[in-house]
Amino acid sequence: MSDFTYSVDDQGIAVITWDAVGKSMNVLTREAFGLVEEFMDRALSDDAVKGVVITSGKKDFAGGMDLNVLARIREESGDTPAQGLFDFTMEGHRILRKLERAGMEPKTNKGGKPVACAINGTCAGIGTEIALACHHRVMTTNPKAKIGLPEIMVGLFPGGGGTTRYVRMVGAVASAPVLLEGKMLEPKKAKGANLVNALADDPLAAAKEWVLNASNADIVKPWDAKGYKMPGGAPYHPAGFMNFVGASAMVNAQTQGAFPAAKALLSAIYEGALVDFDTALKIEARWFTHVLMNPSSSAMIRSLFLNKQALEKGAVRPTGIDDQTVQKVGVLGAGMMGAGIALVSAQAGIEVVLIDRDQDAADKGKAYASAYADKGIKRGKTTAEQKEAMLARITATPELDALKTCDLIVEAVFEDPKVKAEMTAKVEAIIPDDCIFASNTSTLPITELAKASSRAEQFIGIHFFSPVEKMMLVEIIKGKATGDRAVAKALDYVRQIRKTPIVVNDARFFYANRCIIPYINEGMRMITEGVSPVLIDNAARQLGFPVGPVQLTDETSIDLGAKIARATKAAMGDAYPESPADDLIFWMEEQGRLGRKVGQGFFDYDAKGKRVEYWKGLAEKYPRADEQPNLIEVQERLMFAQVLEAVRALEEGVLLDIREGDVGAILGWGFAPWSGGPLSWLDIIGTPYAAERCAELAETYGPRFTPPALLQEMGEKGQSFYNRFDPERTAA
Repeated sequence: MSDFTYSVDDQGIAVITWDAVGKSMNVLTREAFGLVEEFMDRALSDDAVKGVVITSGKKDFAGGMDLNVLARIREESGDTPAQGLFDFTMEGHRILRKLERAGMEPKTNKGGKPVACAINGTCAGIGTEIALACHHRVMTTNPKAKIGLPEIMVGLFPGGGGTTRYVRMVGAVASAPVLLEGKMLEPKKAKGANLVNALADDPLAAAKEWVLNASNADIVKPWDAKGYKMPGGAPYHPAGFMNFVGASAMVNAQTQGAFPAAKALLSAIYEGALVDFDTALKIEARWFTHVLMNPSSSAMIRSLFLNKQALEKGAVRPTGIDDQTVQKVGVLGAGMMGAGIALVSAQAGIEVVLIDRDQDAADKGKAYASAYADKGIKRGKTTAEQKEAMLARITATPELDALKTCDLIVEAVFEDPKVKAEMTAKVEAIIPDDCIFASNTSTLPITELAKASSRAEQFIGIHFFSPVEKMMLVEIIKGKATGDRAVAKALDYVRQIRKTPIVVNDARFFYANRCIIPYINEGMRMITEGVSPVLIDNAARQLGFPVGPVQLTDETSIDLGAKIARATKAAMGDAYPESPADDLIFWMEEQGRLGRKVGQGFFDYDAKGKRVEYWKGLAEKYPRADEQPNLIEVQERLMFAQVLEAVRALEEGVLLDIREGDVGAILGWGFAPWSGGPLSWLDIIGTPYAAERCAELAETYGPRFTPPALLQEMGEKGQSFYNRFDPERTAA
């Protein structure tokens, strides 16, 4: 059996059906691409064939390229990997160009056969690029189907001709949402964006009908016709020049220059627009190869595609445990976190019991789900019927007896050990003996919380990030007594609600907060040293972080930081490291500048809550140094403050799998996505340099930068983290 099959119907239409063997989604391999050319040659040489339709034998059209192919090409190419990748890319261009020209005479553009694409479901990556090479694209009307070119999201850009074709179809500016933002569009929007030509309930039948009625003019692409002009103007045209200037400004504003793929994509678009179509394809291939050879690309593919996918499929799930699909979840606490947990659970089809102290508080939590659904209806993301069905799954009540038939409890009450212990005892007296109890805590050790439980092996931490409905990461924390079934239950639940899980062992602040708190503290320390907060935040953004540590502190609230500092100090006693960062936070708290929520913090805000400028009073307390540090120095302090904690977490056994350290960092707090995560970043810069540079930083700024023994040892041996801890995944 092969991934593509060929047949000719009684109307003389050749149908090439993509149905990858043994896979739920079509992904393209090298061998399968060769079949496309073989079948096209057969159709073009057969006088009885009037035209071709490419479709899928699965419920969706395609999921893109098998990214493992790229790794194999690198390996096979030996000392010339760039040449191997370029040749592979150009071979793909040649095949799709043959499909696009479909036997036409070069000079007259006549004699070709129409080629249509019947897109019966979601279509992404190379699947979309194949579709764009066809003369006509018909997509299903099913609103759940999506089409796009999301390669930028994993550190690539469309290198199979998609960049060149789509820009020539709609222009540089109009192509931005699809190419530069990687947006996947539902059918109606896809038609408006010119990704598809038509919509139909039966795409295959509609595609065949188009083939039978297509004229010679219908199958000539605009760029192959005489007098073609790029929409919006080419770079050498006055209007086009301004469009490209604007596009460059937009890309740099969004990426801060931190993402190699975005810069390469913009270069491919600009340079390709200056030349003919076939030369533009070669330029696209060169820039695509350039990105593939950048270690950032491999790291992003590995973390955001391969490793993320593996974790979502249960890579760290305990073996030998039966399916633990959640039927009914009890959520304790209807505040912002509890309401969000109830929302995502009900959206996934799970029955929810939402508990709070009284009916009004519980109803308020359910109203959160209602308001969220209303926004979805306005945006066309959901329907009134779907909203009602979702709300019907949420029972809001103060009555604990409603929890009697739950198989999972997620406690999201006030972050106080006594309050949580009291609730644990009350609920365990009601729920079934085999019910798993999870605490949604961001800082309190699970092992300690489990002491209030009469069945500690069924007690686990499930740490959601706020806002729950937007954040993709869920941190699952194993207490010392937590059993495998509790872990499996938590993982199966997270998979049900379509989030990405990581599993860590219990320790103060677990993994994510353990790493992000030093990031914030380093920013605070710099302010006390006289470093401009503008420099601090911009340095972070230019590393690819969504917000800098100063702005992040305002967003999460300053009094929360003060509370965490006091609680940690009380728990650690004399072992607590005194920090000028705490002094700053406590002082801000005393000033009543608690952050965005009260309209004043490190920033001043207008009446609508919009940031106006950094608060000038900060410089009066901590005067700016006459000489500011250079950008790289600030960036290294911010990066190593987090990265060293990730290494310590791995060294201490808090991190159980290296993949979770990288995926968790990117999804949990937006750690420089271009780097692939903290451990991937250390592999990119090299452990010898990292250990040496940290020792220098420790000498200048203090022992918090002292390289952990693990990093020191690996630096001396010249080892990389993925070679040492995950040898089977050294490349994407």
